[in-house]
Amino acid sequence: MPSLGLNAAFGLVTNLLGIRADPYQVFNFLVEIEGILAGGFSECSGLQVETEVFEYREGGLNDYMHHFAGPTKYPPLILKHGLTQIDGLWSWHQDVVQGNIERKNGTIYLLDKQRLPVMWWDFKEAIPVKWTGPELRADAGSVATESIELSHHGLSRPTLGNMLAGIGAAISGSLDISIGI
Repeated sequence: MPSLGLNAAFGLVTNLLGIRADPYQVFNFLVEIEGILAGGFSECSGLQVETEVFEYREGGLNDYMHHFAGPTKYPPLILKHGLTQIDGLWSWHQDVVQGNIERKNGTIYLLDKQRLPVMWWDFKEAIPVKWTGPELRADAGSVATESIELSHHGLSRPTLGNMLAGIGAAISGSLDISIGI
């Protein structure tokens, strides 16, 4: 007898309980770098992990090719937002230009309709490698935007178990549970 996968089982349970499990909307997100909210961004792209595949044709086998996993690549993250007086990302990039390299870790949080984090991606050891300023045009009425490209050493996304453990730790920390001996 076939068994249900995790997504199918979750869908079945939510349907039986009358709970809707709508997909999350992409416009609701935050970016945090080294524990500081880096600003409201209008766009975040580059959430991608790609493992190269090498093909090998074995002599005498003509019906298929062997596929072997190679190294994994992480394309740069590109963050875009409206240009303001807050210039933390510009300053970080200028430090790199001057040879003062400081790698930073960060997190991209996807929020639900109540603006609570429901999923997130941690990136590690990022450095800004490209800054792009606004296109200035006298005949346009759009917002001036800048973008920063971050090269990093990998993305991770917590599993459901890790998320529940993190939420539990955050709750117990906020309740200040202590045991006197």
